[in-house]
Amino acid sequence: MSLMLLRRVVPASLVAVLALGGCAAFQSGDAATATSSTPEASDDARTTVLASFYPLLYLASEIGGDRVEVESLTPPGVDPHTVELSPRTVTDIEGADLVAYLSGFQPAVDEAVAVTGATAFDAGEHTRLLTTGETGHDHDHEGHADHDHSGEFLDPHFWLDPARLAEVAAALAEELTAVDPDGAATYEANAERVVAELTDLDAEIDAGLARCAQDTIVVTHEAYGYLTSEHGIRQEGLSGIDPEAEPSPARLAEVADVVDEHGVDTVFVESLVSPAVSEALASDLGLRTEVLDPLENQQDPDLDYPAVMRANLAALQDALGCEAP
Repeated sequence: MSLMLLRRVVPASLVAVLALGGCAAFQSGDAATATSSTPEASDDARTTVLASFYPLLYLASEIGGDRVEVESLTPPGVDPHTVELSPRTVTDIEGADLVAYLSGFQPAVDEAVAVTGATAFDAGEHTRLLTTGETGHDHDHEGHADHDHSGEFLDPHFWLDPARLAEVAAALAEELTAVDPDGAATYEANAERVVAELTDLDAEIDAGLARCAQDTIVVTHEAYGYLTSEHGIRQEGLSGIDPEAEPSPARLAEVADVVDEHGVDTVFVESLVSPAVSEALASDLGLRTEVLDPLENQQDPDLDYPAVMRANLAALQDALGCEAP
């Protein structure tokens, strides 16, 4: 049985949506353009890439450069877990040269790719994913999304580990070359630069979290296993891997015990998830709140992936009392 990363209720069949053609969108708008046209090439001459959410948008834009026109299937400010697609966006998927997505992460995108038969790049096939069992503990898994583990889900948030994102970057360059062979030299050179930048960022995070006074963080939902597990940091989420699950009173009491036991002074909140419950818990326990961005969507257009990851590193260092490298 195929294992899904995080299976929500699937939207109405996109077969029916396709039949509607030019009807209005039922939730999200048309794909948002992420790169502007260049004076050297018309839009018609460029390879069209649709990225399902921000980290893949970042990679496609950086690697593709002027040879690609990259658009996002997740509009700004929208939680990618729950995105739905307009009929026009489904038509765009069918006509795109390449769709970059993560199978199981966004059910509407999965179904659109299947229905349209689009040329697709599944990031989950090109890196190592973590599994999370019902106990909430993470386990390193050297497989991909087609492996089934009873009582476990594959954690989709691989991009919070720059080393894993670098693996996907290298694979995406190869896929772009297959779609646009004339751009091979561009894609290879850009991918080498991106991989080098991500490798340096990974080393920076390793050094920044090497010596910390604390080892536990409290988060809104447990999205940070790839950022914490390799550094001996324990994440305690008000909810599990599902960002919209409401924590029970019993779970809040457990988190309060963790706060007391481990001397936690910060509750991390997210920009795309309501902070109400986290802020209430922090107020009750006399804690502060800070933002830890899971980077599922780009909140500030002036801050790219490396900038946000460095902000995350600084927030973790402050909360955990880490020594400067």
